[in-house]
Amino acid sequence: MSETVAPYARPATVLSHRPVLRDVLWPVFEASWVLYEDDDLVVIDKPVGMSTHAPERMRQDDAVSRLRRFIAERDHRRPDEVYLGIHHRLDRDTSGVLLFTKRKTANAGVAAQFEGRTVRKTYLASVARWPKGRDRGVLRDWVCPCGPGGRMQSVGPPRFGRARPGLVQAVTRFRVVARRGRRTLLELLPETGRTHQIRVQIAATGAAVAGDTLYGDEPAPRLLLHARAISLEQPATREQLTIRAPVPFELDEWMSGEPVDPLGDAEALDRVLKRAIAARWNVGHAPDETTAMRLLHGDGEGVERCAIDLYGEHALIHAFSDRVARARAAIVDALSNIGVRGVYFKRHPKDKSRPDEKLTPRRAVWGEDAPEPLIVLENGLKYAVRLGDGFKTGLFLDQRENRRRVQQLARAKRVLNLFAYTCGFTVAAAAGGATATTSVDTTRDVLAWGAENLALNGLSGDAHTFVDDDALLWIRRALKTGARYDLIILDPPSYATTHASRFAADTDYPKLAASALGLLAPGGMLLACTNHGKITWSGFRRHLHEAGRIAGRRLAQVKDMPEPSDFPPPPGSPSHLKSVLVTVA
Repeated sequence: MSETVAPYARPATVLSHRPVLRDVLWPVFEASWVLYEDDDLVVIDKPVGMSTHAPERMRQDDAVSRLRRFIAERDHRRPDEVYLGIHHRLDRDTSGVLLFTKRKTANAGVAAQFEGRTVRKTYLASVARWPKGRDRGVLRDWVCPCGPGGRMQSVGPPRFGRARPGLVQAVTRFRVVARRGRRTLLELLPETGRTHQIRVQIAATGAAVAGDTLYGDEPAPRLLLHARAISLEQPATREQLTIRAPVPFELDEWMSGEPVDPLGDAEALDRVLKRAIAARWNVGHAPDETTAMRLLHGDGEGVERCAIDLYGEHALIHAFSDRVARARAAIVDALSNIGVRGVYFKRHPKDKSRPDEKLTPRRAVWGEDAPEPLIVLENGLKYAVRLGDGFKTGLFLDQRENRRRVQQLARAKRVLNLFAYTCGFTVAAAAGGATATTSVDTTRDVLAWGAENLALNGLSGDAHTFVDDDALLWIRRALKTGARYDLIILDPPSYATTHASRFAADTDYPKLAASALGLLAPGGMLLACTNHGKITWSGFRRHLHEAGRIAGRRLAQVKDMPEPSDFPPPPGSPSHLKSVLVTVA
């Protein structure tokens, strides 16, 4: 049955964590990162996860942008008055010493030293399977961008006067600092400056830098490659300088072979949490304001079966095991130290059919209760969430980037949101200029919640229809009526049972997707999603191609959508959320 439902009439309070909490969690730059500074040079200890310069024009989370803002604020200048010259780079996931010039007059002297190879750069790397007996020496390899996406490979010297495009020689001196079983700590001094040089050369020996997901297979909480020191001549005074960065604790911890359990060690938990927060700088500083995000995605960041979300100034702990539940007090203590106003807790059992107040307390377990509902921002749009409302809050945070994509795609389109829940995709589509939206869900209360979300953003109107019905049955009827849509969002639960239908994503997704494809107008798009743990990326794509065959629709494009940055998968594992954008001919 189709009907329009009215939004909730409960009062709402907008609680933004700007500027106080945002600036505490994500400062523009930490003064402690500055290792050396004079009138000509500034040298920093670049954190892991920060690129040297902006990979995209609109991003401001790179070392150059953030250091420039820091110097400008410190010295009471405008950012465009601060000059920073780049003379070398570090990969985004490599930490350590990074040098910039502060005056153009210093460029020539520094550049001459880099070009003349008189600058001495020292790296440390924690390495698995380093060959025995190779305690000191020189690595010489011919490398070129021969892999997908510019991935470098060691390919051997040119033969018969022919060279592959981009083929260059890489030279690195090495020394074993320590060994423990199959684990080795190497000191490395690159004499050339090739892309991913150290990682490629180590991989060419059959070894791997721990945590290198591009060239290796040895899991670690991060890429364990660190720029330890740089030595050069000060361009004006000719003084010989050597600037060193502290050794990250992760290198020594991995070498020990006995990682500290964050749930049993307060200092380790604090380090893990701070590292996770730092990795979300670009989300926390989003120019269009986002105040709800995953703060710690435990399985991908060293705390298994645990997740922590941030909603405005309130944190929410998700415990997916008894072990995490027992560590609740320690996690709460760590969160209280970062400045949140209150902490909520949810213990997730295997059977969630019966919410229990003991498992999901309605009130904060520490600090202040959040307003009910609490209004958060995502990509500049407002959403009502209820932190004490059972196992869910009203907003699936892992779909943030997909909602952004829907907003970008929706202009002048008829949009169908299946399994709509609280209609987050509907809000994004309406904000993007959709001509009409239809939201389908079995639960009237969540559709009313969705109507509330539209109203919060000033988007209510007759163009938006809410359908209280079983989506599986509704699709069958819609196919018979010849209904057509330009953009369909299909994000079903992994398992669903109603009085009239049953659904299991691993077996039933192709048939469901085929029905959705049948509702698409020519040139229409289907955003298909699943978080079923047993469905792989390749398996999901096969499901969608099979759906096209069943529906008799030609798929013009099948494009994978990347996971959001605040939901990193465990090393070597796929993301839990698989999202594919399908365009039909």
